[in-house]
Amino acid sequence: MDLSDFRIGSEFTCSGRRYRCTDIGIRTVLAIQVDEATIASKEPGEPVTTRLVSGHEAEAIGWFTGPPYSVIEHVFDEEDQDLCEPV
Repeated sequence: MDLSDFRIGSEFTCSGRRYRCTDIGIRTVLAIQVDEATIASKEPGEPVTTRLVSGHEAEAIGWFTGPPYSVIEHVFDEEDQDLCEPV
């Protein structure tokens, strides 16, 4: 995809994962992964626990609502954008 193909809120795939565009810069695109999410939690005195949830479950509990987002925003530069496909 070219930079001009991206739209905030639109979804695309890259390397087998699905993303939603959250911001477009002069050379880069920011996006959150929406096909799944890893949720980490920590109770006092206990180790960190993680669990993988589906994109539908993460959406339902508000993890993809933002900005700010509860999940990592990934940066796609010009070389990464060439690997992206629109959904």
